Order: sequence, then C-alpha cells, then structure tokens
Amino acid sequence: MKRGKLRVLLGAAPGVGKTYEMLEEGRRLQDAGVDVVIAVVETHGRAATAALTAGLPTIPRRRIEHRGVTLDEMDLEAVLSRAPRVALVDELAHTNVGGSRNDKRWQDVEELRDAGIDVITTVNVQHIESLGDVVQQITGIAQRETVPDAVVRSADPIELVDLAPPSLRDRLAAGLVYPAERIDAALSNYFRLGNLTALRELALLWLADEVDSALKDYRAEHGIRGTWQARERVVVALTGGPEGETLIRRGARIVDRSAGGELLAVHVSGQDGLRTADPAALADQRALVESLGGTYHQVVGDDIPAALVEFARSVNASQLVVGVSRRGRLAAALTGPGIGATVIRESGDIDVHVVTHAAAGGRFALPRVAGGALSVRRRLLGFVVALSGGPLLTWLLVALRSPESITSDVLAYQLLVVVVALVGGLWPAVFAAVMSGVTLDFFFVAPLYTVTISDPLHAWALILYVVIALLVSVIVDQAARGTRAARRATAEAELLAAVAGSVLRGDGSIPALVSRAREAFGMSGARLVATDGAVLAADGEPVRDDRHLRVSVTDRAVLELHGGELGGSERRLLDVVVAQLAAALEQADLQQSARTATVLAETDRVRSALLSAASHDLRRPLAAAVAAVGGLRAAGPALSSADRAELLDTAGESLDALTSLVTDLLDVSRIEAGALAVALRPVDAADVVLAAVDELALGPGDVELALDEDLGRVMADPVLLQRVVVNVLANAHRHAPDGSVVRIATSSLGARAQIRVIDHGPGIPPERHGDVFAPFQRLGDADNTTGLGLGLALSKGFTEGMQGTLTPEQTPGGGLTMVVELPLAAPPARRSERIDG
Repeated sequence: MKRGKLRVLLGAAPGVGKTYEMLEEGRRLQDAGVDVVIAVVETHGRAATAALTAGLPTIPRRRIEHRGVTLDEMDLEAVLSRAPRVALVDELAHTNVGGSRNDKRWQDVEELRDAGIDVITTVNVQHIESLGDVVQQITGIAQRETVPDAVVRSADPIELVDLAPPSLRDRLAAGLVYPAERIDAALSNYFRLGNLTALRELALLWLADEVDSALKDYRAEHGIRGTWQARERVVVALTGGPEGETLIRRGARIVDRSAGGELLAVHVSGQDGLRTADPAALADQRALVESLGGTYHQVVGDDIPAALVEFARSVNASQLVVGVSRRGRLAAALTGPGIGATVIRESGDIDVHVVTHAAAGGRFALPRVAGGALSVRRRLLGFVVALSGGPLLTWLLVALRSPESITSDVLAYQLLVVVVALVGGLWPAVFAAVMSGVTLDFFFVAPLYTVTISDPLHAWALILYVVIALLVSVIVDQAARGTRAARRATAEAELLAAVAGSVLRGDGSIPALVSRAREAFGMSGARLVATDGAVLAADGEPVRDDRHLRVSVTDRAVLELHGGELGGSERRLLDVVVAQLAAALEQADLQQSARTATVLAETDRVRSALLSAASHDLRRPLAAAVAAVGGLRAAGPALSSADRAELLDTAGESLDALTSLVTDLLDVSRIEAGALAVALRPVDAADVVLAAVDELALGPGDVELALDEDLGRVMADPVLLQRVVVNVLANAHRHAPDGSVVRIATSSLGARAQIRVIDHGPGIPPERHGDVFAPFQRLGDADNTTGLGLGLALSKGFTEGMQGTLTPEQTPGGGLTMVVELPLAAPPARRSERIDG
C-alpha cells in the first residue's frame, strides 16, 4: 500500500489562521470530488473557524474518562475504518489523554499515513523539537508538547501561514483569538510584539533551511555540481593573516545587499601545517564572523586553492572572497601564480572577489622558501631516482664519450647527486654519490673498466666530487629537519594557545585541558584523578591501571594518560599542560571561595539589616505595649473603664504588630536558610483571592475582580499563597491613587496559572524592578508604620518555594502589575491553555 502524504501548515504563533486555511483547503478538495473528513479540529471558540466546519464530514470524537474528567480525543480507529482519501487533523503537537492508543497526535498521523490516508495538519514553530530551547529563550515558556523535526520535514509540502505581528495583536485585542478574560495576559506575555517578531523570523528561517535542504538533496540525487544561485552564499577565504578582518567585512557587506544571504568563512590548513597562520588572529576572525551572523569552518587539504573551491561548491556558494597575495612581485615571478589566481582559474561559475588590503605584497619583497619534511616515501623516491637515473646517465655519457668530456661527465653526475639530494635527502644522496664515483672511475677514468686511478689529480677530483655531494646532501637534510622542527613548534604553539584559552575561559576549562592533552599526544584515554580517587575529568577510553603514565598536577590531583610513551620534547610540552591544569584547579578553588564569600557577605548583609530592623522597627510596638501595660499597672483602679479599654487595645494592637514582625523575621530567616516548609496540594486560586480580600477588609470600591471561571486548580500551599496575595494586594492598595481600584485577574498560560494584581499608582522604573524584592527596604517609602520592608521579599520566597515565580511588570497607562505564576494541578487537556493554533 502506498503511504499517505503529509501536508503541514506551519505558523509562527496561535491565531495566524492555520486551522482556517486547513478547513478552506478541505472545502476546496471536497468541491473537487475528493473524499475529505474532519478527523479533529480545535476551533478554540472562534466563530469564523467553526463556521467553516459546516458541510464537511466529521468523525465524532471519542470520549475518555481521565482523573474524573470526561475529555474528547480524535477517534483514530474510526478514522481508519472510514478510510477517507484526506483527513484534516489539527494541532499535530497535541498530547493525547492517558489511555489513548498513542501518546502523541503526530503518532496517530503516522498511523493514518501508513494506512494510505493523506493528512493535512497544523503546527506552530514553537512545537518543533529542535527549536524548543530557542523558543524558551525568546518567550520564557518551556514547550512540553513537541514534534520531532523528522516528522515535520517528511511533509510534502510545508506551507507557512503568515501574519504580521501587529495584525496578529489586533486580532487578539479584538477577541478573535482568545476569550476576553485571557486577552490582557496574552498581550502582555506571549503575544508581545518582540516575541511575535522573533517567532516569525524563526519560522521563516526554519522553513528556508528546509527548502535549502531539499535543494541540496535534489542536486546530490541528480549529480549537479554547478552552482545554483537560488540563495546568495558568500565564502570568505582566511589565511590567518592580518587581512582577514578586511575580507570578512567585505563579505558581510555583499551578504547585506542580498536578502536572505549567508556568510561563511573558511580557513584551509595544509596537511604539512600552515606556518603563516596566526592562531590568535584566526580566533579573533572567527569571533568577528559569528558576531556578523556568519559561520566559521576549517578544512585540511594539500592543494589549498582546490580545497577552497571544493568547499565553496559543497555549500553551493555563489561568491568567493579572497585577498590579494601578500607575496611581492619578485616572489610571484619566481614561484608562479598564487592562490588567488589559481582560485579564479578553477572557480568556474562562482564569482571571485579579489580584495586588496594593507598587507598586500611589496614591489621588491623576496620570496619565502618553503619546504616539506622528508617522509619515508620521499626517501624511497630518492633511492629510485638514484638507481634509475644513474644507469640512464651512464648510458648517455658513454655513448657521447670523448677524451675532452671528463669535466662535463663529472658535472653531470654531480647534478644527478644534487637532484637525488633534493628529492630524497641525505642517505639517498650519499648512495648516489658513492655509486656515481665508482661509475666515473669504472667508465671514464683511465684505465677504463677497472676501479683504479692512475693519475693522482683524478683521484683528488673524485674525492672533491664525493665531498661536495655529501655537503649538498647534508644541507638538504638539515633544511628538512628544520622544516620538521618548525612544523612541530607551530603545532605546539597552537596547542599552548588553545590550552591558555581554555584556562582563561574559566568554566569547563579542566575537562577541555584533559581532552586537549589526550588529543595532542595521541593517547587513547586521559583522566584527572583526585588523591581521594574521585575522577575530576576524563576523555577517551577508560584508563587501565596496568599501563599508563601518571603525572602529578598538584598535591591533590594526578593526570593519567593511557596509550603510548612520550618522548623528551613531548614531556616538556606535557609539563606546560600540567602547569595549566594546576592553574585551572587553583582557579576553580578561587571561584568556589568567591561563591562562598558571596553567600557569607549576603548572609552578613541580611544579619546587619535584621539587627537594624530589630533595633528600630521592633522598638515602636514594643515600647507602645510596655507603656500601655505600665499605665495599667500604675493607675490601677483609678482608671475609668474607657481608659482601661483604650490601654488594653493599644497593648493588644502593639503585641499583634510585634507578633507579625517577629513572624516575618522568622519566615525570611527560614527562606534564607532554605528551610521553608511547603505543603503543595491542588488549590482553587479564586478561593485564595477572595480570602485575601476578606482579610484586608477591602470592598468593591477598593478591588475589582476578574477571575477566570475555567481556570483549573493550582499546585500551591494555601496558607503561603494567601500570604503572598495579601502582601502583594496590600502593597498595591497602599500605592493606588485615591479613587482608583486595584484589579485582580486570574488566567492560564500553557501549564501555568497567573494571578495578576494591577494598580495604577506611581509605578517603579523597569531598571529597579529587581530592587523591590530586597529585604529591609521600602524603595523610598518613608512610612515606618508599614513594617520592616519584608512583604515582597517574603512573597517572592514563598512563591519560589511553591515552584512558582513573582515578577513585576509595567501597567499600561502607568502603575505596577505583580504577576504570581504557579503550575496548574494536572489541568484538563481541553481546558488548559496550550500555545496552539
């Protein structure tokens, strides 16, 4: 059976019109004679959406009992039995009620497709699994309902249902998305203009990447290597030189001129090492590329121009930016065309920009002589040249021999030795020199065809010839050794730069150093072990106790390496890594000490404030109580009943105030010590709000209630939650202008409930919102009769103890809104507000 197709309508946020578009498409297909059914549609009370369902066949939902609540879900079995050609399935990310056939609705959709049914569905960008952390960073809300990227990407096609953020906010304000009681909370939270703009861009970029991935797959399937400039991609070639910043900024300007362009920077390292690359400069250039929104890449290749062009083709680049060669004209004339000229010749249909810069080569600069270290293959090649070139040269010279040709014969063999030395180094050249000397004596020095010399001058010339050949061989071999040492020094410098950078970065530096050590010395495993046996960091294979190298780092840690022995130079480099590890351990200790000192300083600050409060704010009610009791004791029977009652009331009020202050001090002490006892259970938020209003004896002229009747119960400690609401409400009422009422509204957002206390008082500047929760301050309130300044500090501690948050917001039109947010207690899936379309 042919698998059904999937069509996904993707939106940036709820309310953009995904469900509406899905239903319109269903009606168009029905008019065309296609068998279409509504498997499940969530109208969310939107009249226009509900009207579109009329006339479309609908599969009745299945009713499921879950935790005492009857809920509706898509009847998967009924849809499979009906076997329509197309099924309309709303909200792909929906989580099914417990007891359903599948946990997720996207799994239901996969079963429908396996049965050969085409599916049209909707999903918001925040529900795509790979984007969950990005969406949480933007909106502050963690998405519990997600769809694997692979499921969405399997759709053909994926269509974006787009709506400009201001238009979406207008729809929301007009009541076309959510009911009236949820509009205020939505506008000031998830549907902020910045959130919607960021989500819209995220949806566009994700869809653009999907289209780009499809294009790459098509090109790969059809073997297309030419560049298709459907999207401007600019590749900047970096050498690690000072001109890199100029090239990156030029590439960024090219990208900026094309909408949706992409900037990529690439550094090609030769397999024998790039001696002109500056690791620090490359690190700075990488940071610059990433700050401009581009990406940094590093590839390895012997042929740098070919590797550069190959990388550009692999990413379907449209333009390539390279710098003018830093070599001078003389160097270019002697060593041939540079990288830029070769790239231009091999780039084909990729446009190449050659950018001049301050580090371009001078007119008379001498070329740098570069050579590679002699490998075993090079030495073998030297012997091959000697063994094959010697007989060929001998045959040629014997054929052209004359009495006067001895000088040219010697020079010809000398040239052969030099060539062998350049190709294979010392030992092939020594072999060629000895064999050439014997051949000269045998074939060209009288008496011929014997290894004897009759003329002493000929013997001296032959000795000089061999000495010169050996000297040339030694010079070539020393140059190769110097090159090898330079390459080794470059690798060590890069390692040390990376090691130093890891230490400077601080967090995570110890695991990074252990990993660097293992990689640098080619070990199979490495670990840092404390003296008590605890493993502080490990990388690679487990270190076996029977064969490994142990190096003491500090008096409390040892570095263990497994997988081979180290030479003298490697031991010296290991000492540097060990020193850096010791510095990193010391830095970690200092950071821990700093954290401890910070906690102690904060505790000391609270203790000082507590003493100040005890000496000042507690004195007033205590003095009043003592004075009242003293008056009763002194006057005795002489007091009238009214005076006695007044003194008793004063003493009682003062002692009540004193009890409240002491209770607040004890509560804040428990919060600071992390010993707050919290008993969470499902609580009706409306009951708590009404109890708080009654406790403060506020009337209709003081408070306006806007409580969501459909709000489920919240997980909270009812006593602590009432204290939070009382403190926040009392604070709002105290600062509200005369004649103004404080508004209390409840709503839900995702799996969280919100209690919003809104006043229209003077408000607090946004930059000082965090200060309102500091204990023992009133943020400029000079009224010492209002307590210790602990109300909001306690409220925040109580709320966080109940796994919630207490945050201040600006009230539109002026004032302050305090938002108490708590988790819903297993909210019914049909009534909880999910961020769905």
